[in-house]
Amino acid sequence: MGLAGAASAQVTQTRDYLERMDTDGDGRVSLAEYQAWMRYAFDQMDRNGDGVLAPEELPGGKGRPITLAEHMAKLAAAFNRQDINRDGFLDTRELAAPPQR
Repeated sequence: MGLAGAASAQVTQTRDYLERMDTDGDGRVSLAEYQAWMRYAFDQMDRNGDGVLAPEELPGGKGRPITLAEHMAKLAAAFNRQDINRDGFLDTRELAAPPQR
């Protein structure tokens, strides 16, 4: 598989990812859709379901507690960095782009 083949495979995978995140089927991902999809890790780690990741729920069993609100704010910041054209949505190209700092 040449470079062109690898690039088209990545776009297909990204398109599949977008389709899973895009719950309203409009071909793009809103902040709410992004946060709903990406919060799964928080929900899985929050074993007692209290909306706070306590140190014992964090990888390694240490660190400061993290609230769901803090986690959602971090997701919003990541979304905004990925929204290259600043239209309030992520398309396939923006989802495929390396994370922006």
